[in-house]
Amino acid sequence: MLNLSELEQLSAFARYGTLSKTAQELHISQPTLTRTMQHLEEEFGVSLFVRGKNCLALNETGKKAVEYANSLLSDASAVIDRVRQFDLSQRTILIESCAPAPLWSLLPALSEQFPDKMISSRLTDIPLILNRVKDQTCEIGILPYPAEDDDVASVPFIREELSVCLPPDHDLSGCSSVTLEMLNGYNCLLKSDIGFWNDLCRQKMSASRFLVQTDEFEFLELARTSTLPFFVTNLALDVDFVKERTVIPVSDPEANVTFHMTFRKENPDYLKIVQRIARNNI
Repeated sequence: MLNLSELEQLSAFARYGTLSKTAQELHISQPTLTRTMQHLEEEFGVSLFVRGKNCLALNETGKKAVEYANSLLSDASAVIDRVRQFDLSQRTILIESCAPAPLWSLLPALSEQFPDKMISSRLTDIPLILNRVKDQTCEIGILPYPAEDDDVASVPFIREELSVCLPPDHDLSGCSSVTLEMLNGYNCLLKSDIGFWNDLCRQKMSASRFLVQTDEFEFLELARTSTLPFFVTNLALDVDFVKERTVIPVSDPEANVTFHMTFRKENPDYLKIVQRIARNNI
């Protein structure tokens, strides 16, 4: 009966070319490796090697056996990964979101509802999120629009509206609202790890340059001491943080979004959570 360990040794022999080198790389003795090669021939019932004086090489059948062995080893590795991923999913709820703010209310609610599970999240590009939910890479996806797919539920639960913070003497500070096109050309402060907001600003403000800050303290200091515009939202509006600025709503439809929590329909428990959050945020 073939086993994976023997196939791994055959594959390694094909890579390294000699018994001595293969034994050295696999940290086994050369006699052990020789017995494995003999046992493989017995199991296959065919010759796999060309034998010479102090020399062993794969014949054409042996090369084909290596090809099939590599395919089987790859499949076995995939099976192991899938089983581990399934086991992890039984103990973990993974959320992939297009923006950070929806997670601020969702993560505590999930932790309260599922105290025996680890809650994990990461920011993901919008085009990937729905497929990740459908193929069970993640349990929950957060999108800035409803997912149109019969296999998933997509429920609105929180709204985020973008505003720009301008110095009082800025050219646009007297406006009741602005568009990103109006801001195009003005250099701005920008936080890192803001999900799709980063792409939106760069697409709509292609003539602007952005001073991106990864450190929260440094961002706050620059926001307080510089004259550069920066963005806030209704979900991240600190009064002290913006008190020296004029806060002006951004009117672009893309800058005012209702996030939808997307999940597979066989997980109805998530619906109760999203409805509870929605009551307070929409």
